[in-house]
Amino acid sequence: MTSSEPKLEATFSLLTMSIASNAMMAMGLTPDPQTGKTETDKNMARFNIDLLVMLKEKTKSNLSSEENGLIDHVLQDLQMKFIQTK
Repeated sequence: MTSSEPKLEATFSLLTMSIASNAMMAMGLTPDPQTGKTETDKNMARFNIDLLVMLKEKTKSNLSSEENGLIDHVLQDLQMKFIQTK
């Protein structure tokens, strides 16, 4: 990493969005940034959604209201998209 590159800060929001991004790719809703291809893997999509559910449960009462709102919104959106892609 060069000094001109911004330093990424590890945050709950970044982790949540990273897992959500993987779920979106697995549902075939966004292309893989490495290959540019769009592929569907329902098991991987479900796994990533389940990861977010587990993360929400394990962090219960330890999140700020913004973090809690983010994970709730992301989970609701992903679960609806998952149902619609069946």
